[in-house]
Amino acid sequence: MISVRPIAPHEWQKYRDIRLQALQDAPDAFGSSWAAEATQADEHWSTRMAAAAASDTDRALFAVNGGTVCGLVWCKLSVAEPGVADIYQMWVAPTARGLGAGRALLDHALAWAKSRGAQRVRLGVTVADSPAMQLYRSHGFAPVGQPEPLRAGSALVAQAMELNWGTPSAH
Repeated sequence: MISVRPIAPHEWQKYRDIRLQALQDAPDAFGSSWAAEATQADEHWSTRMAAAAASDTDRALFAVNGGTVCGLVWCKLSVAEPGVADIYQMWVAPTARGLGAGRALLDHALAWAKSRGAQRVRLGVTVADSPAMQLYRSHGFAPVGQPEPLRAGSALVAQAMELNWGTPSAH
């Protein structure tokens, strides 16, 4: 059974390990790379998790299966654009794929964003007929704008997608 919970500040090492595992497992799914993040000092990781836990604008979540962390997602409210949230770092371990971990992570991130007043949620996904693309579409995300390079020097392209709940008065 998959459960989802916030990442506690003291779990920065587990967060680091899962993040690096994600970057190794799915290098074509992220704007960052394992090489760019693997050299970060412990202080970077611990500070990142402490800041997220103390923030009203960040929500970092783990998916857990039988006591083992098997997935990650980060949701952040935009400071520059009130009512907008962004989803980053979405990943599910190969051993947990097909068990609903991605759906559970996305559901929790979206519920959190909505509870904080978000009317739109944005994310980027590598253009492919992938489980990730299917998951986002099934939740109502639609492409916005033109695909852009995943990162400098990459032949892959990422598509910005958005879920729009509209204005609060519309509900």
